[in-house]
Amino acid sequence: MTAAERKKAVLKIIVESYIHEAMPLASETIVRKYDLKVSSATIRNDMVSLAEEGYIARPHASAGCVPTDKAYRFYVETIDSDVDFSMPEQDVLQQLKQEVGEEIEQWLRQAAVLLSSLAHNMVIVTLPRATRHHFKHLDMVASQNLLVLLIMVLCEAKVVQKMLPLKAFIAQDNLTKLANKFNAIYAGMDSQQILASEEHLTTEEKQISGFIADVMAAEDAREYGKPYLEGLCLMLRHPEFFNNPRVPEILEVLEGGEWLREISFQPFDRGEETSVTIGAENHETALRDLSLLVKQYGVPGKAAGLLGVVGPKRMDYVTTLSSLKCFAALLSDRITQRV
Repeated sequence: MTAAERKKAVLKIIVESYIHEAMPLASETIVRKYDLKVSSATIRNDMVSLAEEGYIARPHASAGCVPTDKAYRFYVETIDSDVDFSMPEQDVLQQLKQEVGEEIEQWLRQAAVLLSSLAHNMVIVTLPRATRHHFKHLDMVASQNLLVLLIMVLCEAKVVQKMLPLKAFIAQDNLTKLANKFNAIYAGMDSQQILASEEHLTTEEKQISGFIADVMAAEDAREYGKPYLEGLCLMLRHPEFFNNPRVPEILEVLEGGEWLREISFQPFDRGEETSVTIGAENHETALRDLSLLVKQYGVPGKAAGLLGVVGPKRMDYVTTLSSLKCFAALLSDRITQRV
């Protein structure tokens, strides 16, 4: 083992020890419990170097070391993403399949309950929504002055009504003809496809077509709805939250649901990675004592939701990442059967 390899091994030991014990780790303990075949002085030098690089810190001058956010980030990036599902995970999945009926809401609620029992932390799960909406039908109704009511039906079982200000008056008969024309050429298209097909339209038709595309793009960008939350009490049992004066602020933010907007998430059609946000990486100040692990489930290009675990930075990342992968795969299969 080279000096660089040994230092990484020491850092991994410190992180894993703190995850499971919640106690600072001293160099003497590392030498005694782990066979690194070097002296305690060498380990102390490694720990000094790790502290200088910002990976570990000492809560008190005479205490052992604890990992920093930077250490947790290093640790997460070394975890093998192809880890097999554990027997407890397989048992819980089998339980979910046997106990839950046909309604997707039942699946999501029960998945949140079972995942929180595995992760021993709070779980979030959102209802699946369309990742990209598709045009189905349009009606246009003349209103007062130069306003027209657009009633747009999307293939994802959504109806959107918007008022469109025209640049010139168009009679109802002509509005109906225009709507029929759009219905014929835009059926099944998404917003980008609609914009790409404007070449042979008149100026007034392009105004309406562009408005339709903008409305659909806004629906595509709409945020996830308020999630189901489960396991908050499990999360608060961790020692980080005992007598912590910031707990009321944390609860207020988590229960409000607005923090979902700040999750930095890799879009579904660019990969299936789990988003891991650690400590100070959270934009919401109240959440900087926490880690958020979020994975998307669903069918690419059709419907997707978010599944995540919220807990202290000192969480079992290996088990949590595996469990998220496991549950996201099951929920994706369930969504596939419905779309």
